[in-house]
Amino acid sequence: MIVYGIKTCDTVKKAIKALEAAGHPVSFRDIRAEPLTAAEIAEFSKAFGEKLINRASTTWRGLSEDERAAAPEALIAAHPALMKRPVIRGAVLTIGWDKAAQAAHL
Repeated sequence: MIVYGIKTCDTVKKAIKALEAAGHPVSFRDIRAEPLTAAEIAEFSKAFGEKLINRASTTWRGLSEDERAAAPEALIAAHPALMKRPVIRGAVLTIGWDKAAQAAHL
């Protein structure tokens, strides 16, 4: 199971802790230290569409209107912190750590 996110994100930390407590081997990938490949960005974008962008983030608020108009794939490539976190690759691919993601992985 791979958890994609940022090491300082509290939601990512909660997800990893819960997954490990449930006995899942977790591999964490810090998307700032090791950015997503173009293929991964395309896969995530296809799976989640506009949900992939975290419009509540401080990174999003710091973008100009022109930058915000870019395609989600271009935004994630340029600003990895814009990705809604965590993206979890297990038996299924999920985004966030809501009840649906928890049910899918725990």
